[in-house]
Amino acid sequence: MIKPRIVIKLSGSLFNFDTNSVQLNDYIQLIKKISNVYQPVIITGGGKIARFYINLSRSLGMDESGLDLIGIQVSHLNARLLISGLRENCYPLPPRNLEEISVALLSGLVIITGGIYPGQSTNATSALIAERIGATKFYNATDVDGIYDSDPRANPAANKYDKINVQDCVSILKSEKSMAGTYDLMDLISLKVIERSNLPTVVFKSTVDNIEKLVLDNVKMGTEITI
Repeated sequence: MIKPRIVIKLSGSLFNFDTNSVQLNDYIQLIKKISNVYQPVIITGGGKIARFYINLSRSLGMDESGLDLIGIQVSHLNARLLISGLRENCYPLPPRNLEEISVALLSGLVIITGGIYPGQSTNATSALIAERIGATKFYNATDVDGIYDSDPRANPAANKYDKINVQDCVSILKSEKSMAGTYDLMDLISLKVIERSNLPTVVFKSTVDNIEKLVLDNVKMGTEITI
């Protein structure tokens, strides 16, 4: 029987210079548990390690498209960390485009990848993958606990939305240039894909407990993006 398919985008903040195998193994065990119910496609961000290489390469004169490729390559290295822990439960390589995602789906295994196309965030990549595979939901696990009406780190009185529609998200994005104080929480491409595909999406704080509660226990948290 074909399992329902979901997409989980993991914040790059999980992958830092001080990340250890115990932390990653907690996520690996959770992914195994989720795969008993769903066929998950996991997208890993680049995090501080990607920014380190990007900034270093920029100082050496690399062009912006080349910097995009470096970020993609680091996100794929992060994906391989999880793949190595999941072993036979996981498709053995990070797919590099939507066509390879479609082929990998036929295995019935967990799929883990990083960025795909230069110039697109991993959020946009995740939304496009969710659209391609007919995902029942897109879980955007970030380093903040939802979408606010302004940057909560700059404005202590900022209000968090339990639900927000796509057009209001676009308005906030245009006025703040970022959501919840992080440049990669949501972007226009991901929002347009969510809208055109009527894709159920939730933005929330990335922890093992939160992912388990949302995906397996249907607990409400974070911010739900509606059409």
